[in-house]
Amino acid sequence: MKNSLDDFAASVENELSAIMYYWQNFTVDTMHAGFYGSVDNNNLPDLNAIKGVVLHARILWSFSAACNYTGQTAYLPVAERAFDYIEKYFIDREFGGVYWSLDAKGNIADGRKQIYALAFCIYGMSEYFAATKKQTALDEAIRLYQCIEQYSYDPAYKGYFEAFSREWGALEDFRLSSKDANEKKTMNTHLHVVEAYANLYKIWPDAGLKEKIAELLQLFVTHFINTQTFHLKLFFDEQWQEKPDVISYGHDIEAAWLLQQCAEIIGDTHLITRLKKYAIHITNAAMEGIDTDGGMWYEYHPVTNELIQQKHWWPQAEAMVGLFNAYQISKNEQYLHVCLKNWQFIQAHIIDKVNGEWYWGVLADNSIMPNQDKAGFWKCPYHNSRACIELLQRIKLLA
Repeated sequence: MKNSLDDFAASVENELSAIMYYWQNFTVDTMHAGFYGSVDNNNLPDLNAIKGVVLHARILWSFSAACNYTGQTAYLPVAERAFDYIEKYFIDREFGGVYWSLDAKGNIADGRKQIYALAFCIYGMSEYFAATKKQTALDEAIRLYQCIEQYSYDPAYKGYFEAFSREWGALEDFRLSSKDANEKKTMNTHLHVVEAYANLYKIWPDAGLKEKIAELLQLFVTHFINTQTFHLKLFFDEQWQEKPDVISYGHDIEAAWLLQQCAEIIGDTHLITRLKKYAIHITNAAMEGIDTDGGMWYEYHPVTNELIQQKHWWPQAEAMVGLFNAYQISKNEQYLHVCLKNWQFIQAHIIDKVNGEWYWGVLADNSIMPNQDKAGFWKCPYHNSRACIELLQRIKLLA
């Protein structure tokens, strides 16, 4: 077992370096500033593509986290570039929060306030502060936290509303993307708010923030986790009436380990015990989406009994961490076996061995999904770099 874990760690360490190399060398926008809004599978940038704040915040987190894990300060200039671009162009100095998107030159394209985006900026800035101790980064992260609490928190029913206009007014369309249901409260946004808050708590252990993290984790226990199936419920109205939708295997497996980690960060023993138990149940439910080749399918529609036969990059990254976490908790080597098989699938079909980084995904016959970004609005280094860092830290813990 030790040899297989050593080999696993060595290959994951190499992949982390390769991911960082790709983003350092193929995504920096040398014509304007920040990072290209879109880069294709041949590493050709679209010089006019819209720039998303989530992309920049995730680059900020990935390079800060890679520096914090490896000690390589060569990663800091990329993190600094991302932070400076967010601070100069994305932060709304008039109304607070961050813009959703900009044009290639840095002008506002969509000024809406998507809480998901504020959360990722908190996540990235917290990690950047941990790497640099730059006070501006902590100050900005705290301001964004206060923005979310001021405008998005629901004092009547708890939880957070999805989105607002630039001036924090009401919207008719709350959606992150066209594939999402148009509902006021979503699992996805709450997952990334608690993730961001927990990362902020590590460098700013504020008592009020700790209470908010515990409340968010309790919302998952109460509303988001289906305790019959242990899949995650995704969409709700403001009074927590569920609006049934798909089963998202990637979100299931991501939540399985991430909720537990957030409870551990705040040291809540009751929540740690409960969420460790749930981590196993949710991982088992998510494993319904693991194919015989080790790859994780994208989504399943229960009403139509339709499996979306695509294997996107990010559920594979989350699957590795979730499965390894289940192995750590249970010591059941079946989880490790499936984790290693998933890594073999990623190496065989998801990693681009010619041009670098990971493809968006593959179809059922393992052909590459056409017309998708290698880097872009949603295609960022966060899922795969984080998976590498998490796995390396966890393997060292076992050793």
